[in-house]
Amino acid sequence: MTPGDEHDYREPARTEEGRGYGGTRLRLPENDPYGGARRGGRSSSRSLVTVVGVVVLLIAAIAFANRGGGDSASTPTGGGKADKPTATSTTATGTKPVRATSGGIPVGYAHDAQGAQSAAANYAVALGSADMFLTTQRHQVVDTVYAPRVAAARQSALDKAYANETFLSNIGLDKDGTAPDGQTFVSRVVPVGTKVTASSANAATVEVWYTSLFGLSGAASTNPVAESWFTTTYQLTWTDNDWKVADFQQKDGPVPVGRDQKASTADDMTKAVEEFGGFTYAR
Repeated sequence: MTPGDEHDYREPARTEEGRGYGGTRLRLPENDPYGGARRGGRSSSRSLVTVVGVVVLLIAAIAFANRGGGDSASTPTGGGKADKPTATSTTATGTKPVRATSGGIPVGYAHDAQGAQSAAANYAVALGSADMFLTTQRHQVVDTVYAPRVAAARQSALDKAYANETFLSNIGLDKDGTAPDGQTFVSRVVPVGTKVTASSANAATVEVWYTSLFGLSGAASTNPVAESWFTTTYQLTWTDNDWKVADFQQKDGPVPVGRDQKASTADDMTKAVEEFGGFTYAR
């Protein structure tokens, strides 16, 4: 990931040569079980019957949504479409996402589509981190996430890009990639979702939709931390018993509508970045 790909100081998205996850969703009934606004003039007996009926229906809906993954729960009935999502299609898989870490980067993914999605999400976090702006850390990231056959070429290109003093100056960093005294450099990628668009035994194409935080937090900062949205498509290859990046492409969005919220102070942002850690992502 070239510097600036996930913030305002970036070149147009392009292909670079050499370059999972579970969640729990609460299914709620489509209609408000509490009936919205209170109505007057109803008898107590009728209200009681209505409440009991809603409770029974709600319990039945929850029981249906939480049925095990047997054939009756996964096979469409009543003329439904064959590709209709099942009750368990969005639940957590329970599969352990990774076997180990290398330099703090999760590695050792399952040799399947879920493993490829987990790898893409975690590699996006590593390639979008502040470590990419520091030579030693950047070398470790590249050696960890890229396939060996392309890592050397990418290392050279990235060293040249991240050593560009004009670029570093534009984003407020010193020439060695560090933040000025009294300021905190923020560069974080937070994946929102992943999607496999193509796969084979030893290759996979995975899209990662994510939000990015980038900038300098501090009273004297002229480049405050800002939010951006991107989707990166990773070409992954199965190499040395793990998924590795061979290439990627990036595009803007999808971008949600921003809410009318007051921006945090520099002190609050610095404290949050220092106190809130990241995650290991899994499909």
